[in-house]
Amino acid sequence: MTNICRITVLFLMTTPVFAQLTSPVAKGSAAVPGAGPMATTSSSSMRAVSSAREMVAKNPKDANSYTALGFALCHRGQETSDVSVYSEADEVLGTALEISPDNFEARKAQVCVLLGRHEFARARELAMVLNKRIPDDVMVYGLLVDANAALGNYPEAENAAQWMLNLRPGNTPAFLHAAELREVFGEPEGAIQLLKIVLDATPATDVDARVHVLTQMARVSLEMGNLTSAESMSERALSLQPEDPRALLVLAEVRILQGKPSDSVQLLQQSYKSLPQTKTLYALAEAMEAASMQDEAKSTFVEFERQAKSESSDPDNENRELIFYYADHANNPSKALQIGEQEVARRRDVHTLDAYAWALYKNGRCAEAKKQMDLLLKVGVREGPIFYHAGEIELRLGNNTQAERYFREAAELNSTHSQEARIALASLQSQPNNSH
Repeated sequence: MTNICRITVLFLMTTPVFAQLTSPVAKGSAAVPGAGPMATTSSSSMRAVSSAREMVAKNPKDANSYTALGFALCHRGQETSDVSVYSEADEVLGTALEISPDNFEARKAQVCVLLGRHEFARARELAMVLNKRIPDDVMVYGLLVDANAALGNYPEAENAAQWMLNLRPGNTPAFLHAAELREVFGEPEGAIQLLKIVLDATPATDVDARVHVLTQMARVSLEMGNLTSAESMSERALSLQPEDPRALLVLAEVRILQGKPSDSVQLLQQSYKSLPQTKTLYALAEAMEAASMQDEAKSTFVEFERQAKSESSDPDNENRELIFYYADHANNPSKALQIGEQEVARRRDVHTLDAYAWALYKNGRCAEAKKQMDLLLKVGVREGPIFYHAGEIELRLGNNTQAERYFREAAELNSTHSQEARIALASLQSQPNNSH
């Protein structure tokens, strides 16, 4: 689950089927004069903030206007990854609650702020309070999906997503949440089907919404090993928004798997220019290595480490990438484990558990690594890198049959680490004492 709160906020503001909810943000975004819905990712959030500021200026004693601005700022924070935006959102929501202490919409926006800051436990706690207060609010269930998924509470997340569908059948955010859960549960085909329903229901004028869904479809296709579909979907997204950083990231990974690392480097540089994210530097450095740009890769890794370390103690960080950097590139397994232990105390989604298990493995604590890996695989996730890591852990423990199974799964998915899995599988099968 990589789009914390983004689904709820984005589609609350832009999708007509969900705009019927009584959120001041939905009303505020619809009031942008002559702008048309979502021309570009950056301008959409800027227009929303600008419109909400106008509402506050015209109605300085209206709690709903401040709440609209709080939601719009959350939207902006999600689009730009600028955590400073959430401080302003906090401030304006505080004003809203001073004017109207029981304002339910302002409390929902506070949950969005907490999710944006990756304070998942606090977000879940507040969302549960709101859910008890008004048990049939669809957006609150969406917030519960986000918080519970990040904390690894997948049954609770699934239950909340089902309630979204029960209360408002066919609503877009529910389908999007359900698609992400289907992906985590190892049902990518079901995820694609749900995303296609959303795409078909999204008007052509909602460019940003369509780009978001197309990018999600591309990413799921990539994890399935369907490079043709991943390429097609990401290129469709980029035909609508040529600088969309997330679509560029997916297409860059497609190019790596197609054996075109130089093209991947260009796409990642373009993505970083569009949205400077620390994790993009990590992908860029790896692509540079694959393109035999060793000096550039080294300097990019240095910059990645500098940025990642500066935010490592914050809830919103790139610690998963930092774990893999120390484990796989910097030959510093103890540092990888230190960060892994820090991060797993905050969140326990499948990808955090995978990074933590890999750090344990790199430190020779393979039995503990297997325990974490078994826990995350029990959820049902089917991703090449995870299967590859599971195979290496089992191999180190001497469980060759299980290792072979995981390497084969990783190899067949034709995704990241599939080639490493094929090499490991061939080596394992060539061993004379290998039993099946």
